[in-house]
Amino acid sequence: MEAQIGVAKIKKYATSESGDSLEVIERPNGGLSVVLADGQRSGRSAKRISNIVVRKVISLLAEGVRDGPAARAASDYLYSMRNGKVMATLNIISLDLETQTLVLSRNNPAPIHIVRNGQCTAIDEPSKAVGVYRSTRPNITELPLDEEMVIAAYTDGITNAGVRKGMSLDMSKELLALSQSGLNAQKIADAIIEMALELDEQRPVDDVSIVILRISQGTGDQIRRMTVALPLK
Repeated sequence: MEAQIGVAKIKKYATSESGDSLEVIERPNGGLSVVLADGQRSGRSAKRISNIVVRKVISLLAEGVRDGPAARAASDYLYSMRNGKVMATLNIISLDLETQTLVLSRNNPAPIHIVRNGQCTAIDEPSKAVGVYRSTRPNITELPLDEEMVIAAYTDGITNAGVRKGMSLDMSKELLALSQSGLNAQKIADAIIEMALELDEQRPVDDVSIVILRISQGTGDQIRRMTVALPLK
């Protein structure tokens, strides 16, 4: 089988930079983790908050700490650094080759969507952002790596897209359709963020970030690849 990761991000309209931070790291015992955080508010202040959270999680995962404890430690660290006065949402998506599982950690009111067996379901249990309370725990979902599936995690820029016009993106419907079309992870991420931008008339009301992880049948190619595109203006 093969794992594909696709990411698409854009900052809030008329702000200096995105308040969302995202990093990908190889796990010490095999696999990959994607860490996505959205800092409170937007712009540079939000970026500093999300960077604090992502850096803490990445450093702990690199040392072999499990996803749940890493998320709790990042929450406690932000709480101590900012006296519980700021918050950030946090998602960790891990492909753990040691346990042969997909681990989804969520400190985010926005759901995580999963497409498998021709259906799209949402993980949407109540979830608290990190940094406001001590010992804040993530919602953890663990899935076996034995079937094809598509995972989507995102910040509230997707949820809020279209609010100015009383509209919203039907993520379950759109993700299912894109997944069944055979597109790779990056093209699915690109398509969804374009839908969000259309709802906001190309002026996003919030920072928008989405991560797509697709597990599918591989071709037997053993080469690992990663592609990054970063606008400089």
